[in-house]
Amino acid sequence: MRIAYLEDDQAQAELVTHWLREAGHTCMHLSSGREFMSLLRRDTFDLLVLDWEVPDMSGYAVLEEVRASGNRTPVLFATQRDDESSIVGALTQGADDYMVKPVKQAELLARLTALGRRAGVADMDDQGTLNVGPWTIDRARRQIFLDDEAVKLTDKDYELACYLFQNVGKLMSRAHLLEKVWGIMTPIESRTVDVHISRIRRSLQIRPERGYRIKTVYQHGYRLEPMEE
Repeated sequence: MRIAYLEDDQAQAELVTHWLREAGHTCMHLSSGREFMSLLRRDTFDLLVLDWEVPDMSGYAVLEEVRASGNRTPVLFATQRDDESSIVGALTQGADDYMVKPVKQAELLARLTALGRRAGVADMDDQGTLNVGPWTIDRARRQIFLDDEAVKLTDKDYELACYLFQNVGKLMSRAHLLEKVWGIMTPIESRTVDVHISRIRRSLQIRPERGYRIKTVYQHGYRLEPMEE
């Protein structure tokens, strides 16, 4: 999963980041609440992990702003605050889980996996069949069918389309897609995603009259979404 992590204790941040990467996740760490919010305005993640006590903007304030913006990304608090009012306040405000420091590696990873599962976070999968509207994605054969007709796609067009179909309704930044589909971890200025999105729109005929569209979110990314009845 792709995780954004807010923590101002450098030693703690390095330890947790190591655990997450060792478990196969991507982790982007920031120590400033304001920088964290700036990141979320231009990028997307599968999960957010927040500390409460951050100098410039508390984790609680970050959570308030995240939820007020309509961002429903799952949030886990990992903080030293263990009083009942703080825990209840965070969960009431929209946090999905809460851990009191010092966090334990196995428990942290288990809780994040559970949050991802409940939120329907899907990584690339190479098995089984997925049906979305008139499209059938045969992941074992790496083929997509439209109205039972196989559509000819390049490898990257297939992988991009497959990832979008596995994450219907979720906004994906260009950086998010570059990482998941192309394996590019460092943000770069590139039209690669835009070109491939245009191609799969055309090749797979993803348009409103077929019940779905790939919406372009200005300065952010793309979302495959069903059209309202």
